[in-house]
Amino acid sequence: MPDDARQSEYDSVVRAFLKFLATLALLLVIIAGGAWWWAGRLPPPRIEIRQPQRFVGLSTPLDVAVEAPGARFSRVVVELEQNGKSHPVFALDQGSQSQTRREADTLSIGGGVGKKEFPDLQSGPARIVVRAARPVLYGYRQVESQAIRDVQVRLEPPKVAVLSTFHYVNQGGAEFVVYRATPPDVESGVRVGDESYPGFAGSAVGIKDDGSTRVAFFALLHDQDVKAPMVVYARDAAGNESATPLDHRVFPKAFSRSRIEINDAFLQRVVPAIAANVPDMKLSTAPQDLVVSFLRINGDLRRRNAQTIAEDARKTKPEMLWKDAFQQVVNAAVEAKFADSRTYFYEGREIDHQVHLGFDLAVTAHIPVVASNRGVVLHAGDLGIYGNCIIVDHGLGVQSLYAHLSSIDVKVGDTVEKGQTMGRSGMTGLAAGDHLHFTMLVNGRAVNPVEWWDPKWMQDRVFRKIEAAAGQQ
Repeated sequence: MPDDARQSEYDSVVRAFLKFLATLALLLVIIAGGAWWWAGRLPPPRIEIRQPQRFVGLSTPLDVAVEAPGARFSRVVVELEQNGKSHPVFALDQGSQSQTRREADTLSIGGGVGKKEFPDLQSGPARIVVRAARPVLYGYRQVESQAIRDVQVRLEPPKVAVLSTFHYVNQGGAEFVVYRATPPDVESGVRVGDESYPGFAGSAVGIKDDGSTRVAFFALLHDQDVKAPMVVYARDAAGNESATPLDHRVFPKAFSRSRIEINDAFLQRVVPAIAANVPDMKLSTAPQDLVVSFLRINGDLRRRNAQTIAEDARKTKPEMLWKDAFQQVVNAAVEAKFADSRTYFYEGREIDHQVHLGFDLAVTAHIPVVASNRGVVLHAGDLGIYGNCIIVDHGLGVQSLYAHLSSIDVKVGDTVEKGQTMGRSGMTGLAAGDHLHFTMLVNGRAVNPVEWWDPKWMQDRVFRKIEAAAGQQ
């Protein structure tokens, strides 16, 4: 083959190879560009600022959740910005003092963002800024997101002052207070030892003002120390709190003690009936297991029922639905008193101890059970140890409870008037005989009903204070 032809063939091969390389390079560029474009459109980290919601105060908790596959991030930064200055709150892998927790795809960030952590903060607007990025395309590219929460820095604690006078508290009993809390949007109430009782607007009892007057029912529970501190508190949404001691006098009370004999006939009647209504507790009804099942009912189920009652208390109406003292069952014999300390015996040996938080009232079998005062039915049905039970809400955290009924004639949501028949007495639940178990509740905690039946107590402890406060407006 001539040299010219050989050279021409060689040049043709080179040109074809170069064209192939150029095509391959172009293809790689297109693939790389497509991958880069695709990676840039992958979902960025999802950011949720849970706390703070609206306000930052002297000590305000931070709660931020950042989510990405495998909780893998190349950058997470949290800052608090105010007046052109940025306060670093958290930076990933930079020795931040914030509390962090990783769970599956989520990084949770805690800590604080208040004046305590950042002394330069001033009252006024600010914002929480969270920036996050995660690696994609084997780390060659990042996708980023940002979340901003506008907040108001509030550093002045709320103010609270007691308006009513003569707060006399019987151990196991209730009381009522009128007070002022400012600004009007603060949460407030009464704290007795470790127990808290919410306050309500003064307008709920007919007191008209700028919205700062509040009222609250509270109690010194039967098992609380008579020296338990009592304060009226106010707490704003930024977490700032003020409290003032509540001037009061406590009257200690001695509560009854009783011995309760449990026999096989009683166990065979009550345990299977209760077990059928709480199948999730898997209570055995075998003869040899009845005592063990009774102890679970008298303990575990009693506590569960108390939790249900406490949850129902949160549904209270923010207004006083009654106008006078509560009504007692007429001519009823008192079979058990409030806070009666009961020791249970089976075949001569002690097996349990509980406190009976109500009055057991009996006249004859299946007597009409009437509403002790005007209110709205919160519960109407089985309630464990109480059997067929009705709970009536009277507003402002006050409820009345009627237990062991043979029948119920009202339903949840019904408005009942004082003296209205709601059902009939019986022996359902943990009852030895036909009677009405009645108690009063303040914020879901049992208090002595005797006070509420007394017109003088109601006038002196409640209505007198309302009238005095209304007269000051």
